[in-house]
Amino acid sequence: MDRTPATSDDFFDQALLEEAAKKSGLLWVRADGQEHARPVWHAWYDGAVVVVGDGAEQPLHGLVAGSGAVVTVRSKDKGGRLTGWRARVTELAPHSEAWLGAVEELKGKRLNAPDTDTIADRWARECRVLRLEPTGPLAERPGAMPDGSHAAEPMPTPATTRKPIPAGLPKLLFKRR
Repeated sequence: MDRTPATSDDFFDQALLEEAAKKSGLLWVRADGQEHARPVWHAWYDGAVVVVGDGAEQPLHGLVAGSGAVVTVRSKDKGGRLTGWRARVTELAPHSEAWLGAVEELKGKRLNAPDTDTIADRWARECRVLRLEPTGPLAERPGAMPDGSHAAEPMPTPATTRKPIPAGLPKLLFKRR
């Protein structure tokens, strides 16, 4: 965080932020100016969340260097909202010391990569590695959550729900056992 922790609450907030980000495999990030938060996979490196995206990786809608974002972390065991904070977005220059460190952390989190041996080269060519550095106090934490549900309408999609199953299907399925 940008400030020096001074109270036990500050230490608790910093520890909560770091542990929640380290343990959760998924964050919700809403870039300034964007209406919806989007899920991103990430890693924790050097006091901030790092993400890789664009190219053949996850889309980083609206996240640009010099802007801000709101980051929400879910609980790993319960899946519900655990904490949230404002972040400053910076882009790491490919092959810089910070970029190399972030990429090493991110490589371990990238599942099913088609090019595990050369992934860093591809990320340097095609993708952006962003650092989401916490700024200010936590906006949400246990005991200080917003009252609203934060439920959002699903994003528009051409997908439809299939029709109800035929009435006789359960009987056929259970008969096989």
